[in-house]
Amino acid sequence: MADVGEVLMSVLSTIRVPKPGDRVHKDECALSFSSPDNEGGLYVCMNSFLGFGSQYVDRHHARTGQRAYLHITRTRKTKEEDINTGSGHPPKKKPTRLAIGIEGGFDVEQEQYEEDIKVVILPDRQEVTSEDLTTMPDVVKERVRYFVCFLETDSVSHTLQVQQWDGEVRQESRHAADLKQLDNGVKIPPSGWRCDVCDLQENIWMNLTDGKVLCGRRYFDGTGGNNHALLHFQQTGYPLAVKLGTITPGGADVYSYDEDDMVLDSKLPEHLAHFGINMMTMEKTERTMTELEIAVNQRVGEWEVIQESGTTLRPLFGPGLTGMKNLGNSCYLNSVMQVLFTVPDFQSKYVSNMDKIIDDAPSDPTQDFKTQGDQIGIAPQMFKALVGRGHPEFSTNRQQDAQEFLLHFINMVERNCRSGANPSEAFRFLVEERIVCQESQKAKYTQRVDYMVQLPVPMDQATNTEDLQEAERRREEGDSAAPTVRAQIPFTACMAALSEPEILTDFWSSAVQAKTTATKTTRFASFPDHLVIQIKKFTFGLDWVPKKLDVSIDVPDTLDLSGLRATGQQPGEELLPEVAPPSLVTPDVEVKGILGYHGNEEDDSLYSPLLCQSVSPVLDDSTVSQLCEMGFPLEACKKAVYYTGNTGIDAAMNWIMGHMDDPDFSAPLVLPGCSSGPGTTPTESVSEEHLATIVSMGFSRDQATKALRATSNVLDRAVDWIFSHLDDLESMDVSEGGRSAAESEGRDPPPGPRVRDGPGKYELFAFVSHMGTSTMCGHYVCHIKKDQQWVIFNDQKVCASEKPPKDLGYLYFYRRVAE
Repeated sequence: MADVGEVLMSVLSTIRVPKPGDRVHKDECALSFSSPDNEGGLYVCMNSFLGFGSQYVDRHHARTGQRAYLHITRTRKTKEEDINTGSGHPPKKKPTRLAIGIEGGFDVEQEQYEEDIKVVILPDRQEVTSEDLTTMPDVVKERVRYFVCFLETDSVSHTLQVQQWDGEVRQESRHAADLKQLDNGVKIPPSGWRCDVCDLQENIWMNLTDGKVLCGRRYFDGTGGNNHALLHFQQTGYPLAVKLGTITPGGADVYSYDEDDMVLDSKLPEHLAHFGINMMTMEKTERTMTELEIAVNQRVGEWEVIQESGTTLRPLFGPGLTGMKNLGNSCYLNSVMQVLFTVPDFQSKYVSNMDKIIDDAPSDPTQDFKTQGDQIGIAPQMFKALVGRGHPEFSTNRQQDAQEFLLHFINMVERNCRSGANPSEAFRFLVEERIVCQESQKAKYTQRVDYMVQLPVPMDQATNTEDLQEAERRREEGDSAAPTVRAQIPFTACMAALSEPEILTDFWSSAVQAKTTATKTTRFASFPDHLVIQIKKFTFGLDWVPKKLDVSIDVPDTLDLSGLRATGQQPGEELLPEVAPPSLVTPDVEVKGILGYHGNEEDDSLYSPLLCQSVSPVLDDSTVSQLCEMGFPLEACKKAVYYTGNTGIDAAMNWIMGHMDDPDFSAPLVLPGCSSGPGTTPTESVSEEHLATIVSMGFSRDQATKALRATSNVLDRAVDWIFSHLDDLESMDVSEGGRSAAESEGRDPPPGPRVRDGPGKYELFAFVSHMGTSTMCGHYVCHIKKDQQWVIFNDQKVCASEKPPKDLGYLYFYRRVAE
């Protein structure tokens, strides 16, 4: 074998020294979840900086010819307490901080490791140790040592840090530096505060602009305040308030109503002194907002019940029982992916096909969806980075909504499955909506694609109403010992709220050419292989403050939805005429003056794009403003007012609540008959690559083109748009006589989205649960039924479940039962 020094010199030109900004994958294999902790360690290519496990490094060498790799191995240090305490464990402290992996927060295990780093030359795997380097020329020593130093300084330390999350990390308010404070002579006493409006003595906040002392928001369980501090902000626009009773020399709770978040105020001592408060002499007399959040979670008991904390759980190991590390608020991703990869379609696409996926992987596998999709294992860092790339929420380390992530991931699967099997088809189904005009009794049928059923929670159907009312009465009387009672809602009541006809009071009937009352009934036009049900626990209170419904629902193990099968047009039933309602157009717009337009019907199609860009809808500005003040996106507010015909805030708000989950909820308003949004003309060219992606889903080229033009040629939005505008697509390009353009030209009509169908009988096999008061905080776990045994996946902890809390789930997953 050649001298190791000579070999290293021969490959020196291939060794690149990392520069700031280079991504060096030293913690995870690009093709698997191998890490330096695993047997064989990790090999980092000293040219591409990609990491490979021992089973894949030879493959990379054969494909690229690269020979120099940095070999990293880690061994776990024995904890001192393991030696000293034996099997005894000190009692866990109750959390005092809304955090994970931080002093005072929820405990996570932190293990310490020792690292060994050496250069290895392939194919013979000759090792170059630090001792060998001392005898080599300076140019060799410097390049290798610089490479190693870069890796060491890039790491936080030789201690393998668990990812930390601190729910108390707050940002400096943009209003703090130049906050306006009124010289109104107001001085605040050091104690004895009461709301200036209602005399409440708890949850009291002082506005830092005018010194007004008012009560805070009402919480979802009825406690808290009467929203007077919030109302004061809405009337005055004064943004910052401090919670009296939390002021200490170390700080206080400061809330920004304008930024809608807890914030920091670096000038808080100065701002308090303006109203006579000496921060250095104040003592804490009330719980902070973080302490209240923890108390609410502990009082309600979600954390203990859902995580089965009161029982000794038996750890499980083996295929299909591998946990996933929390990368910092990634529990939503972990829970969803664990469930998805129990579905046969996903297993066959990304697991059974793994060898081919790896063989076909590009030169940088970290950016390949199929390669990362097959890696369900220990710490999905590359996978999380890839699926979140470019997304304003999923690219961050903030907590997210598991339901939104599931739909986001399904969209990514759709885009990346242009040919071959598409596992998302396991969830895809058609929904039929039947609207009947009550005056003419004529009907209209539409279909749309969906991937999950969203069940409302009818709180008025609770079976323990008396207990709820008694608990509420005691809280209103100030009884601090009043129990927290969870509403018991029958699952049948949730299904009834979905299946019963909905009354539409402002329906424009093409039969009577006027607004009238109609009924809308929703049914399944097809039943998917796997059915996802979301319990809509997250809603808004009467004051439009977001809240989570604390409910227990007796979700069944089996479902028979056969009675909800759509039947289509009934014998003898007349359909509503296909006539568009009168558009809401500005009265003073002279359409006939546009480019010589004279009202000739034959010219309509020629000039309609120009009309769409030149004619704007009449919108009630006051209603739009009110909706925007509630925090809804401007474009969504415009659409709400437009589609409810300027009939007022209540109708617009109902539209908002009914369309918040629409994929194009925040997209710009596109008028009926206009195929483009702002900045896109109907003749603008669209990406052939994007067209191919959408056509591969079963849509025609014309339909794909329409979707891309309606969304400014953005693929993500176009995919969302096309699935939520099937009605528009079905009626596009209709020629005289009611025949489609395809039929007129002798072609087959374009296929619709591919859906599977079968019996509507299902069995529960998994559910995802959320703990906390909103989707932006808390924790997710999932329970999966494997071989008739329920298993709890709590990030990397996998155990046999003793009492699966099926009544407290958020997302439920059913699979079809063979008849």
